[in-house]
Amino acid sequence: MMLIHPTLEQLRSLRLDGMAKGLEEQLQMASIEDLRFEDRLALLIDREVTERNSRRLKTRLRKAKLREKNACIEDVDYRSRRGLDKSLFLALSSCEWIAQHRNVLITGPTGVGKTFLACALAQKACRENYTVQYLRLSRLLEDMALAHADGRYPKLMAGLAKTDLLVLDDWGLAPLSDADRRELLELFEDRHELRSTLVTSQLPVEKWYEAIDHPTLADAILDRLVHNAYRIALRGESMRRKKAVKKAPPKRSSKPKEEKS
Repeated sequence: MMLIHPTLEQLRSLRLDGMAKGLEEQLQMASIEDLRFEDRLALLIDREVTERNSRRLKTRLRKAKLREKNACIEDVDYRSRRGLDKSLFLALSSCEWIAQHRNVLITGPTGVGKTFLACALAQKACRENYTVQYLRLSRLLEDMALAHADGRYPKLMAGLAKTDLLVLDDWGLAPLSDADRRELLELFEDRHELRSTLVTSQLPVEKWYEAIDHPTLADAILDRLVHNAYRIALRGESMRRKKAVKKAPPKRSSKPKEEKS
């Protein structure tokens, strides 16, 4: 047993933390001696692979900076009457659309769960070993403007161009400046048929042309974003409002109680 400690230290020094944990676990198993050496080694290798995959997933999720950190496809509510096509969403959860470099557009009124659905698909993409970045569109445009000023622009655009899935939340909330339109065209040109983009918006897709407010640039931007995209058009009342009503405590009666005689 005394020889085990140097072995554990060597495994950790080689960054084989999964194998080290697996070996410690095997030492606590009374029946482990019944297994052949090859079987025990296979278990240690499996433990290492699991540990490395877990670390990589944590890293991808941290870099993705998802707004809904707990969103996952397993928790999606299909019972609410909001027009969510279950078969389409389950098909999208396979992430094949990312492998095909297609886009997804999720539209609907505020509170119907657009951001949750977007983050659930993004979280599944992370689990499938894709790189992901979540950004509110207004924040992205602000960062692009600052990047021009401090010299980060080429690096910023290169990072966005190579990200497998870019999630742009809250499309169309504010008017676009001419610089904003040209930045978006540059972004989508870099990603067109090479990477995937997921956009959420309160505006229906049919009103995006008007929201961009520049015929030539609108044609160019939407051609690269919409023509190969899956669309999820949600409707209905705010799910947040419904949950708030359910959680609200019952109102107490203001009528004074009669005193007992």
